[in-house]
Amino acid sequence: MLYANYTKCPAVGGKVAGANLAQVKAMPGVKDAFVLDGNGKIEEFMPGVAVIATSTWGAFNAKKALQVKWDESHASKDDSTQAAAKAAQLAKEPGDEVIANLGDVDAAFGKAAKTVEAFYEYPFLCHATLEPMNATAWYHDGTMEVWAPTQAPTRGLTQIAALLKLPEDKVIVHQTRSGGGFGRRGTNDFMCEAAAIAMKVNAPVRLQWMREDDMAHDFHRVAGFHALKGALDANGKLTGWQDHFITFTPDGKETVRGGDLPAAEFPANVLANARITRSKMPLMIPCGSWRAPGSNGYAYAIEGFIHELAVAAGRDHLEFRLEMLGDPRWLKPGDPRSLHTGRAAGVIKLAAEKAGWGKSLPKGSGMGLAFHFCHLGHVAEVAEVSVDEKKKLTVHRITVAADVGPVVNMSGAEAQCQGAALDGLSTMFGHQIDIENGRIRQSNYSDYPLLRMRSTPPVDVHFIQSDYPPTGMGEPALPPVAAAVCNAIHAATGERIRKLPLAKLGYTI
Repeated sequence: MLYANYTKCPAVGGKVAGANLAQVKAMPGVKDAFVLDGNGKIEEFMPGVAVIATSTWGAFNAKKALQVKWDESHASKDDSTQAAAKAAQLAKEPGDEVIANLGDVDAAFGKAAKTVEAFYEYPFLCHATLEPMNATAWYHDGTMEVWAPTQAPTRGLTQIAALLKLPEDKVIVHQTRSGGGFGRRGTNDFMCEAAAIAMKVNAPVRLQWMREDDMAHDFHRVAGFHALKGALDANGKLTGWQDHFITFTPDGKETVRGGDLPAAEFPANVLANARITRSKMPLMIPCGSWRAPGSNGYAYAIEGFIHELAVAAGRDHLEFRLEMLGDPRWLKPGDPRSLHTGRAAGVIKLAAEKAGWGKSLPKGSGMGLAFHFCHLGHVAEVAEVSVDEKKKLTVHRITVAADVGPVVNMSGAEAQCQGAALDGLSTMFGHQIDIENGRIRQSNYSDYPLLRMRSTPPVDVHFIQSDYPPTGMGEPALPPVAAAVCNAIHAATGERIRKLPLAKLGYTI
């Protein structure tokens, strides 16, 4: 078996204009180096330079010596700082598209005793899987055989067959265990690269990305922006809701993957008067599924703003939140896969009860509540935090309450909730991908810090054992975390967090 690494343009869309292949081929342990043109599909096979060696170490050393001249005439020029500035300007204008318009929103705001406005934003993220992308491929006897830690083996098989112009029965995919997926391994570019390289090498070839490759060529969680506005009547009840959602598009038509906001997203689906509009900005950087796609971002903005409204109304957040749900009902009558307001109220009450909602806390401490329904799971969370004068944040406990139908494997379900909560906490505290001139500025864990064990709080998990159809547990416990913690920070300090990550705002953990 031989070992390979594949170098692509750091700005997506760039092509190889030249490379010092002769110098690289002369290095010890290097068997070959060659240019591949790709097929032009970002999710499959982009142009680059393959280095083949007798060891992974040899391939990595050769990669360091590789000098590639890139043709970037059609490459990405994306810039995340410029995009954020543009979004802030767009937020002051009406949205380009109306995706939901219920009741008489203008009348609701016209009659309001109080209105509240806020602008929330969350950044691009990478997956940062423990194991960088890799695959082993071997073309023999007219068959391409691939071993890969993929989340989508069937799709990978189809893509490889089309790429290599082979019948699908001449492609075999062995799905191996992965060192982290979270949606990243649902895109099979690393499999396609390995297969394309193997077609030029008369031996099995293991393609191994470096960590830097993994972060530079991820399919990122898309950033998002929300210009929110709420109307409160004289009794402090929410009577109108408006969300101008600003996202990205790769083609001027569709939103990027994970960058949409459903027309029926809470609370538009429970209010008489609600309007959701959308504006889209161009983006070449590829985006993809990230744990709890879509919900992982907008839940923070929506649940944070609901807390703002409760504070503005002078009401307890728990009471305010339950009032919004109304009577117990399916929001899509007869559809057990839709949000059920009674189930939502059940987990909100349970989380509050188990966390000791309303108990007396020391100065500089606070509790925050958030709920979200996604991936068919009803989940509420309460965070208890304290913040000192130097903005050191201590998360003392996260309480999770979930209704996902009957739970059989209790330890597995509990672990999924704990992992999701800690994943969300790590993300909201320190994670941000910056894009400059089409390039990802972060390259390793040194500038994309993961939560350390010393900062990990206990996560208490409680389930309502309902008789509804069972659902998955891997994703719905992540979205409420950021809002719960940020709402708790406000309760502790009075500071409202409308932009993530916390580390960029001077917090330590």
